[in-house]
Amino acid sequence: MEMKKEVTVTRSQNKARLAILEIAHMMSVPMSLVAVIKMKVPDTIWQDGSNTPLSAAQIIDRIRPHGGADAENLQRILRLLTSYDIFAEHLSSTGERKYFLTNVGKTLVADDEGLSYAPYMLQHHQDALMRAWPLVEEAVEDPTVEPFAKVNGESALPYYMKQPDIADLYHKGLYGMSVPFMRDMLELYDGFQGVKTLVDVGGNSGVSLRMIMEKHPNILQGINYDLPDMVALAPQFPGITHVGGDAFESVPPGDAIFMKWVFSGWTDEECKQVLENCYKALSVDGKLIVCEPVAPELTDESQRTRALLAGDIFVMTITKGKHRTEQQFKHLAISAGFSHFCAFYLDSYFAVLEFHK
Repeated sequence: MEMKKEVTVTRSQNKARLAILEIAHMMSVPMSLVAVIKMKVPDTIWQDGSNTPLSAAQIIDRIRPHGGADAENLQRILRLLTSYDIFAEHLSSTGERKYFLTNVGKTLVADDEGLSYAPYMLQHHQDALMRAWPLVEEAVEDPTVEPFAKVNGESALPYYMKQPDIADLYHKGLYGMSVPFMRDMLELYDGFQGVKTLVDVGGNSGVSLRMIMEKHPNILQGINYDLPDMVALAPQFPGITHVGGDAFESVPPGDAIFMKWVFSGWTDEECKQVLENCYKALSVDGKLIVCEPVAPELTDESQRTRALLAGDIFVMTITKGKHRTEQQFKHLAISAGFSHFCAFYLDSYFAVLEFHK
C-alpha cells in the first residue's frame, strides 16, 4: 500500500512539472503562429478553396520557390501548431508528414469577403505590443500608467494613429473579428425590432451599423458616432450619418444605442460617464445594447474562461480598462440610472447586454 501511494504522488508531481514546462514554453505557440501567417502557410494549403495536404517541403517550394528556406524548421513549427489543433497531420507509412487546416486553422484564411482572424493575430504581436509584455508586473505595482504607454511613450490609440501601417492592421483585425460575430448575432438576437433611430457609439467605419440596418429595415436612421479621426474616412452607407464627437461629453439621441467592444478599454468611472450620457440620449422607453466580452464569475479550466481571462490581461497591458463580469456590468447599469439589465450569451466570447431605462 505504501509503494502504491508513493507512485501516485510521483505521477502527480510529474504532471505538475509537465504543466509548468508547457507554460514556460507557451510563447512558442503564438510566435510560431505569427510566423506561419507571415509566410502565408495557411493560404498556401488552402488553394482555391481546397484544403490540400502538403508536406513542409512542398509548402517551402510554393512560398520560397527560389530556395534558401529550411523545410525541417518549418515542419518543427507545424508539428507544434498541430498539437494545438491549428493544423492536422497525416503521417504516411514512409514517415512523410503532410499538413492541412483544421477548423481553427481555417479562421486564418480569408473568406469570400476577404475576412480572417490573421490580422487580429498579427496585430496582437506587433512590436509596440510585444515591448509592453515584460512590464506586466508594473500594472500591479503602478497602475497609474499602462505598460504600453510606459514603454512606447503614449497610449495605444494615439500611438496607432501616428503609425498608418499598424493602424491599418488594427482596423483589419477588428473588422475580421467583428463581421463574423455580427452575422451570428443578427441571426440570433431580435432586440432591434421597433427601433427607428439607432446610434452606434464607437462605430468606427459604420460597418456594424450597416449590417444591423440591412437586417432590420424598420431602422430608418443610423448615426455612426465616433471620434472625428475615426469617422473622417468612413465610407458612405445609405441611411447612415457619420458624426464625429466624444462619448465622454455627449451622445446623439436615439430610440436605441448600440456599442460593441469599447467598455473593455475604459475604467469604471469612464464607463459610468458614457453610460450616463447614453441614458440622457435615449428616448423614454429606449435601451442601450452592448456587445462585450463578459468574464465568468467562477474560474475554471475551460477554453472559454482561459480565452476571456487571457484577453483581460492583454487589455490590462494596453489600457486601464478590464473585462467585467455580468454582475459588474449590472452594477454599472444601476449606477448610471438604468432600471433594468439583462444578458444574452449568444456567442462563446461576446455577450449581448441590454440596459433599459
